[in-house]
Amino acid sequence: MEGVTEARRPGAAVAALSVGTLLNPLNSSMIAVALVSLQHSFRVDIATVTWVITSFYLASAAGQPLMGRFADRFGPRRLFLFGMLVVAVSCALTPFASSFVAVCAGRVALAIGTATAFPSAIAMLRSITAAAASGGGGGTASRAATPRLLGRIQIANTSGAAIGPVLGGVLVTFLGWQAIFWVNVPIAAVAFAGVWLFAPRDPERVKAPLRQVVAESDIPGIVAFVTALATLLVFLLDLRPQPLWWLLPVSILAGALFVWRELRTAHPFLDLRLLAANRRLLMVYLCFAVFNVVYYSAFFGLPQYLQEYGGYSAGIAGLLMFPLAAVTIVATPFAARAIERVGVRTTLLWGASALIVGAGLLAVGATTTAPVVVLVLTAVLGVPYCVVSIAMNQALYSAARPQDAGVAAGIFQTSRYVGAIVATTMLGLLFTDGTTASTWLAAVGIATGLAVVHLALLVFVRPRGTAEAAPAP
Repeated sequence: MEGVTEARRPGAAVAALSVGTLLNPLNSSMIAVALVSLQHSFRVDIATVTWVITSFYLASAAGQPLMGRFADRFGPRRLFLFGMLVVAVSCALTPFASSFVAVCAGRVALAIGTATAFPSAIAMLRSITAAAASGGGGGTASRAATPRLLGRIQIANTSGAAIGPVLGGVLVTFLGWQAIFWVNVPIAAVAFAGVWLFAPRDPERVKAPLRQVVAESDIPGIVAFVTALATLLVFLLDLRPQPLWWLLPVSILAGALFVWRELRTAHPFLDLRLLAANRRLLMVYLCFAVFNVVYYSAFFGLPQYLQEYGGYSAGIAGLLMFPLAAVTIVATPFAARAIERVGVRTTLLWGASALIVGAGLLAVGATTTAPVVVLVLTAVLGVPYCVVSIAMNQALYSAARPQDAGVAAGIFQTSRYVGAIVATTMLGLLFTDGTTASTWLAAVGIATGLAVVHLALLVFVRPRGTAEAAPAP
C-alpha cells in the first residue's frame, strides 16, 4: 500500500496544491459580478463598493511576499495548511456580516489565507519533483517535469480566475452574495486534506522564538506599504467632487519611508535589494504588472458594463464570461508545450501580440452587447490570458534562485495585485458618472495602449534568462 501511495503522491500533491492556489484568483474574480448586489444590499455608491475588491488586493499585495518569506522560514507545507484553515473560518463567518465594513474585513482575512497558497506551491515544486525522480521511476519523473507541474498549477490559477464570474453569477443569482464566501469552505477543505495526505513533509527547520519571527516580518515596512497604497487610492477615488489633497503628501511620504525601510532592514518584507540584484526578476514583475492592468480592466469592467449598460443580470453576465474560462482551460496545456518547444520569450511575444488584439476588440462592445458578440470577445481574451500567465510563471521560475523561490513568488503575486488595483482604480474613476458606451471606450483605449507598452517591454528589453524554458529537473 505504501508503494501505491508513493507512486500517486506527486500527482495528488500537485492536484491539491492546484485546488488551493485557485482560491485567490477565484475570489478575485467572483466578486466582479457581485458588486451590483453588494451595492444595493448595503446602499453604497460605486466608488465605495470597489473597496471590497481593493481591500482584498491590498491585503494580498502585502501578504504574498510575507507569506513567501514564511514559506521559506517555517516550511511551505505547514504554511499552506494554515492558510486553508484561515480561508475556511473566514468564509464561514463573513456571510453573517451586518455592515459593508465587516464584509471588507472578511475579504481581508480571505486574502491573507489564500495568499499562502501560491508561494507555498512554488516552493514545494522542487521537493515534489525530487520525490518523483527518486521514488517514482523514469516515467513518473518525466510526468513530474517542472514545466508540466507549473502548467497544472497555472491551469488552476487561470481557470479559477476565468470561471469566477460564471460561478459567481450563478451563486449571486440563486443564493445571494453570501454564497461567494460559503463556496470556499469545501474547496479549502479538499486542498487541506490533499496536501496533508500527499505532499512531502517539510524538512526540519531551526525553531525561532515568536519575538524573532515578528521582528523578521518587517511590520513597519508592511504598514508603510499599505499606507502608501491605501492613501493614494482614497485620493484618486475621491477626486470628485472634492479632492482630499492632504492624502497625496501622506502617500508620498509613506512610499519614501517604505523604500528607506526596505533598503535598510535585514529582513524586508518586499526585498528591493533582491530586485536590484536580479534584473531578470525585475523585468518579469514589471511586465506582469502591466499585463494585469490590461487584463483586469476587462475582467472587472466588462461584467459591470454588461449589467449596468447592457441590462443583463449577474447570472447572465457571468455566463457571458464563460468562454474566457473554456479557452483558458483548453489552451493552457498547449501554452505549456509551446514553452518547452520554442522557449519562454517567443511564447510571451505571441501572447503579448494577442493581448493587443483582444483588448482592442473590446471596443466593439460600445456598439453592441449582443450575447454572441460578447461570447466571441471573451473567448478571444482567453488566449492571451493563459499564454502570458503561464509564460510569466515559467520566466519567474527560471529567473529566481532556488533559495529565493518563496519570496520571489510572493513578490510576483504582489505585481499581479498592483496591476489589479490600478485597473480597479481606473475603472472607478471612469465609471463614476455612469457606465456608458463612451466611458467603456475610454477604458478600452487605455487598456489597449498599455497592451502595446507590454509588448514593447518584451521586445526591446530582453532580460537574460527568459529566452529559454527552464530545463526539467
